[in-house]
Amino acid sequence: MVKLRAKCILVGDAAVGKSALSQMFRSDGSHFQKNYSMTAGVEVLTRTVHIPDTSDGVELFIFDSAGKEVFLEACEKLWEQPAVLCLVYDISSEQSFQNCGQWLERVRGHSQGQHVPGVLVGNKTDLAARREVESGLAQEWAQSQGLEYCETSAKEVENCEAPFLILAQVFHQLYQDRLQAIQALA
Repeated sequence: MVKLRAKCILVGDAAVGKSALSQMFRSDGSHFQKNYSMTAGVEVLTRTVHIPDTSDGVELFIFDSAGKEVFLEACEKLWEQPAVLCLVYDISSEQSFQNCGQWLERVRGHSQGQHVPGVLVGNKTDLAARREVESGLAQEWAQSQGLEYCETSAKEVENCEAPFLILAQVFHQLYQDRLQAIQALA
């Protein structure tokens, strides 16, 4: 049994549902806060994700970052050397999707040249009638950036675990690949 630890940076525009998504994940879908106060810095949450078909787990340290520009300088100081990235946009806001490129650039600027695996999350699928970003377009963009893609609804508790399971599995696979490389040298 192996227990790994990974720093996960959770970013995206203000009001896309980052905090709601992370809270639903942490509470195992049992606690959706109807009233949120805007995150004004970084909130750190932890939860262990068990890797299917193994006895291994990845403890994710999720750095839920403010989405407002005024708070970003303080947030970015805590982004150094992320292991994985969760980039969130609101499917009913094309602007939040358009800003994903800037968020990705910012996070990659703190990765010291290392590849940061990640997932693009289209949140608020409960607002499908107001959808402005087609899932195919988002999935195509994610793939072009080396990211996985999924859609969620924190409000309806739909698929909230998926992005974090993806991140844990990717991180676990990186560990396995490095372990094999080291064993091959011996």
